[in-house]
Order: sequence, then C-alpha cells, then structure tokens
Amino acid sequence: MDVEVFLTSSVVSEEDVRGRTVIVIDVLRTSSTIAAVLANGSRAVIPVIDTEEAGKIASNLDPTSFLLGGERGGEFIEGYEHGNSPLEYTRERVEGKTVILNTTNGTRAIALSRRAEHLIVGSFLNASAVVNYVRELGRDLIIICAGWRHRVALEDTLAAGMILYRLWEGREPGLVSDGAHIAFTQYRNDQEHLQTTLRRCNHAKWLAGKGYADDVEFCFQVDALPVLPVLDDRRIVLSRRHMQAAQDGRE
Repeated sequence: MDVEVFLTSSVVSEEDVRGRTVIVIDVLRTSSTIAAVLANGSRAVIPVIDTEEAGKIASNLDPTSFLLGGERGGEFIEGYEHGNSPLEYTRERVEGKTVILNTTNGTRAIALSRRAEHLIVGSFLNASAVVNYVRELGRDLIIICAGWRHRVALEDTLAAGMILYRLWEGREPGLVSDGAHIAFTQYRNDQEHLQTTLRRCNHAKWLAGKGYADDVEFCFQVDALPVLPVLDDRRIVLSRRHMQAAQDGRE
C-alpha cells in the first residue's frame, strides 16, 4: 500500500485525490466535531467552503431539518446557531437533523477532496475505526492534514502518524513518501508523552486561550468515538456498518 501524506491542505489539488482513498484530518476541530455530530444521531453533515454555499443549501431545506454551524478564524459566524465546538452538538440538539458546517480549514480540505473515490474523516477520536476501514479497503492512501493558518499543525501530523503507526503495526515500510515518513516518525517519537505534546501545539494553546480548553481536551481523546464518517454524494454520513452499530446501541 502506497501512502502519501500532505502536511497541509494548502498544497492539495483535485487531481491529487481524484479516484483515490483519502483521509482528511482536522483535529482542532472540524474532524472531531463531525465525529461528535454523527455519534449523537445527526442524519448528515454537509461541509461547505463559505457562507454563500451554506446559504444556498439552507434555502432548499426545511428550516426545521438543519442547523448552521461553523467558524471563521476561530470566531462565531453571525446568524449561525452553533460554532465549531464538538461539545455544542449534543444528542438533544442534533439527533435526526442535518448540520451544515462551514469552517476555516477543515471543510475546505474536505471540499478539495470531493473527487476521491473513498473520503474518510479522521481524528484521534476515531483512529482505530479509520485504520480498520482502510485496512479492509486495501487501497493506496492519501492523508490530508488540514493544517492551521496555511501552515503545518502538529496535532494533525500526529494524528496522521498514529493512523500510519497502527496501519503499519509499528514498523515503517522500506520505501515511503517524505510526508508519510515525517508523520510516522513524529508520532513514534512522541507517542509515550502524546498528551503533553498535543497540549503544547500552537493551535491547542491558542484555542485554550480563547476559552476552548474543554474542546481541546475532548479532541485529544483516543478512540472515544468509534464512528466512521464518510462522504456520500457531498454529505458526510456514518458508514453503513457503523450506522447499523449505532442504531443497535440505541435499541
């Protein structure tokens, strides 16, 4: 299995992902928010790149069927019901509804990847579910780290590295791409003190300073939400297998 890792989405083109298996990672916070939304019973998440696209989609939906959520530069978007905190999207708020999500980094990275054959949203929260699915597919893989402010975000790199470490069972293959080597090696070096390293990430410290320390702690939990968000016709939903498991768990 060949693996390419883009350490920031700012260098990704549609041709890079066309027809490929792609994991998009934005630990703080889009990937984690999507996992929480779907785990709490949302019908789907529709990722958009800006308020204009969000408005067009919303205008064609029953107002009682959806929520508008997201952020720009970490700030709440005027007129939206929710931000980009995974803790906002409780079961009482999202069950049975569609969430239209508009974020600075994560939804843009997902939009860039819409031409993928298989698009998976990954994070620390669902790392094992992602690894198991990718292993079952057995296809060459692209991992796209959303990054932060058009730069590398260490938390995304470490999540990519964790996925590779588990996928490769702790042993790096003989020939890998530079991006894959960087992510794998960074995680291998930091795994014994992972939480300490994550809390020192620039983006984590910035969010904590803005009052989102609880979000940071939530997003850094490993395998807390064993869900598998996948793109299906421009909507992110639970994979059919995980959807059935979620339904069984509620019965």
